[in-house]
Amino acid sequence: MKIAIMTDTNSGMSVNEGKENGIFVIPMPVIVNDKEYMEGEDITHAELYRELISGSDVKTSLPSPAHVMDMWDELLEDHDSVVYIPMSSALSSSVSVSRQFAEEYDGKVQVVDNHRISVTLKDSVFDAKKMADEGMDAVAIKEKLEEEAFNQSIYITVNTLSHLVKSGRVTAAGAMIATAINIKPVLTIQGEKLDAFAKVRGMKSAETKMIESLKNDLLTRFKDYPKENLRLHTAGTLQAEEEAEAWLTKVKDAFPGYEVDYDPLSCSIACHVSVDTKGIGVSVIKK
Repeated sequence: MKIAIMTDTNSGMSVNEGKENGIFVIPMPVIVNDKEYMEGEDITHAELYRELISGSDVKTSLPSPAHVMDMWDELLEDHDSVVYIPMSSALSSSVSVSRQFAEEYDGKVQVVDNHRISVTLKDSVFDAKKMADEGMDAVAIKEKLEEEAFNQSIYITVNTLSHLVKSGRVTAAGAMIATAINIKPVLTIQGEKLDAFAKVRGMKSAETKMIESLKNDLLTRFKDYPKENLRLHTAGTLQAEEEAEAWLTKVKDAFPGYEVDYDPLSCSIACHVSVDTKGIGVSVIKK
């Protein structure tokens, strides 16, 4: 059977990167001052960062059902099935909305609730492509991804709480106090949603906390996996290329022998965490 693997840019995978790897990617919409843009098509990460810094009204949105279904229809012209992997159902209604429309496709469209976002979601998308290439059918791929959804870990720290205040995730008073004493919250995704993990003084301490926490995960949760089955990631909304490279290098130095990469966080995530956010994560990957 010929299986199409499909995701959106919340995975951290761009449309072009998807094309290079035989994966189909929908750009996520972002609304800036009431005007809609599509990630990677008519707004770049750098352009969004400038809008965030300038104080523009920035919001996230879902891709239109028509856009999603149009891609399903197009893919089913020369594929037997589609495996669609949007972001975690705990963070977005993409899964539930897509599953409603997938009912019209008689099982030819399988919508995966992978409970992931960003770099670890991208790993799941690549795993799905490998499984499809090996001959697994769409239902089996969906079941495997959902079975292994929690074999991942993410830590993230924000440099400013302003956009978390706007989204109601942090109170204005709490943000004011934290900013005054240079408190940086470290957040985590161990399951399907973002949770508070620690509070530290300053970004350097936050970086150290994230690295130490991931090391502990490798010694506990992931101790039974060989290095070749673990992929480490760095990510962020870092404005300067040298800042991203410095964060990547710091993590590589802390985890010798591991494969590590850097990806900018998607526009949808950037809208909530703003600029100069840093993250680190690990996934169990298919070899």
